[in-house]
Amino acid sequence: MMTSLFSSFDPSSNLLQLNWLTFFLPMIIMPMNFWMKKSRWLMIKKKITKKIFFEFNNSTKHKEIMYLSISIMIMILINNFMSLFPYIFTPTSHISISMSLSIPTWMMLMIYGWTKFSNSMFKHLLPVGTPGPIMPMMILIETTGNLIRPISLSVRLTANMIAGHLIMILLGNLNSIKMIYMILPIQMMLMMFESAISIIQAYVFATLMTLYSSEIP
Repeated sequence: MMTSLFSSFDPSSNLLQLNWLTFFLPMIIMPMNFWMKKSRWLMIKKKITKKIFFEFNNSTKHKEIMYLSISIMIMILINNFMSLFPYIFTPTSHISISMSLSIPTWMMLMIYGWTKFSNSMFKHLLPVGTPGPIMPMMILIETTGNLIRPISLSVRLTANMIAGHLIMILLGNLNSIKMIYMILPIQMMLMMFESAISIIQAYVFATLMTLYSSEIP
């Protein structure tokens, strides 16, 4: 029984919390080569991955980060799409999941950058041409902006997924027969809008990760 509007995002089972297993759906939906001949799905997957790789190649020169970003993007994208189906748990709408993706990646970049390229990382804290009187304030602003990067990544993904699903829940509660002709087109348009949001949010998450890695030489 739904006690509040946000309770629709809670796991429905208390035993072992099996709802969180939906986060591993990409491993089931996108299998590796099990056949002698390449399948259509595998060829489409490789074309999409190649296109994304060329897109991210302009943002950073670290190939390891590009492969990591592509993997996370595909995982978020599939989970966002699967959450549009009824009775499927939405893991990307929880801040714990998005934070577990953003914080380790951000910490990996920070530890590697500050241990290997300390001088270059200090240069990013102070933009070129900054007047002397405001230098301490600019360093403080850049440091704060750097520290809140994982929070902004996770909150952006979670807030967008929650907002769209809440609107769909509110429209779904309007069960009046007289309003069905007005609600149904709105729900169809909202579903198309949510599909676009699922793609955009996965792309933005991966793009920002590659842009953050571009600051490291």
